[in-house]
Amino acid sequence: MSMEKLFAEANRFIPGGVDSPVRAFGGVGGTPVFMERGSGARVYDTDGKEYIDYLGSWGPLIVGHAHPRVVAAIRDQAGKGTSFGAPSELETDLARRVCGLVPACEKVRFVSSGTEATMSAIRLARGVTGRQGVVKVAGCYHGHVDSLLVSAGSGVLTLSLPGSPGVPDALAALTHVIPYNDPAALERLLVEKGSEIACIILEPVAGNMGVIPPAAKYLKKVRELTREHGVLMILDEVMTGFRVHAGGAQTLFGIKPDLSCFGKVIGGGLPVGAFGGRADLMDQLAPVGPVYQAGTLSGNPLAMRAGIETLDILAEDGTYRRMEEVSGALQAGLTQAATAAGLTVTANRVGSMMTMFFTAGPVTDFDSATQSDTGLYAKYFHGMLKRGVYVAPSQFEAAFVSSLHGDAELEATLKAARETFGEMT
Repeated sequence: MSMEKLFAEANRFIPGGVDSPVRAFGGVGGTPVFMERGSGARVYDTDGKEYIDYLGSWGPLIVGHAHPRVVAAIRDQAGKGTSFGAPSELETDLARRVCGLVPACEKVRFVSSGTEATMSAIRLARGVTGRQGVVKVAGCYHGHVDSLLVSAGSGVLTLSLPGSPGVPDALAALTHVIPYNDPAALERLLVEKGSEIACIILEPVAGNMGVIPPAAKYLKKVRELTREHGVLMILDEVMTGFRVHAGGAQTLFGIKPDLSCFGKVIGGGLPVGAFGGRADLMDQLAPVGPVYQAGTLSGNPLAMRAGIETLDILAEDGTYRRMEEVSGALQAGLTQAATAAGLTVTANRVGSMMTMFFTAGPVTDFDSATQSDTGLYAKYFHGMLKRGVYVAPSQFEAAFVSSLHGDAELEATLKAARETFGEMT
């Protein structure tokens, strides 16, 4: 069946034919590619065509598709049981690893998605502080939580939506939006309304308006201001956690938030999320505290086994160094190829996540990100797709390098890019 027929059939039963809006190719046009399997750094569609994959299921597949050790762990656990609705030692094993890698996490609780993690962290912050206001950064995306869809990134930005119907005005009014990399804006807000603000939530490295690194001392200034005003600092590391550094972006940049949110990598490709932080805060959660949060599939043994195996693979010598080398070469090679073709681009990268913006840059926040030429990005996307390289179907997302991307993938990708850029000019 052709991709067009597959998509038409999906549209009969699934809204828009997809279970997550950005998969619908709304930011680049055309028909979504239906994938059948993945192996290492590559994916294969239902026609059997092979692609070098820089989507990585939007980040979690840091050790590649169907890594033999991860698959073996999942198979072994599936034979023992997929869900118990009761505690298992696996939860403690993975929690021990997370807390050992992230100094700011003294205790952690597992949930089933990044959205659940951010939602729960905000509820905890409100419960602990007795305040209702939340500060978010324009262009950052923290899942489809009602409080956080105002000026959001990811699919909300890709589809040019200002927010979402269904979010009560009263709830949206509790969310205060400030620009990324602008500590002065946060300071002004906290001087005016600090006593009403429970928390600020932000991505330490923005990834949902494209990859945007924090400016020098930005995160440290946010930390200083939140402490001064009694506001909890929540870092959303669902994307960056255990990807840009073994201890997350907070360790890379030397920041100790009050609460942190994780997902993607710690599930090894299975649905999982987590939030953690200081013990005195986390102990306000039920059953020991009054803030209620629950989930039947939270900490399910399949996701725990996959996460444990993934973190153990990442802990092996040289893994992060190799990803850094490949990612750096990819960034330099794409920039050189685009420039040689007469295109103006800005390639932002932190660790193994990168975005190439079709703008002169610099790209430092939501406003500068949206100056990128999305029409050129669409041409780039389809040109690379035609040549067997799969990148995000949106200008405002990240490309992800896995531990299994090597010289062969790098060489083939840059060859495809040179040909694609040549067609675009």
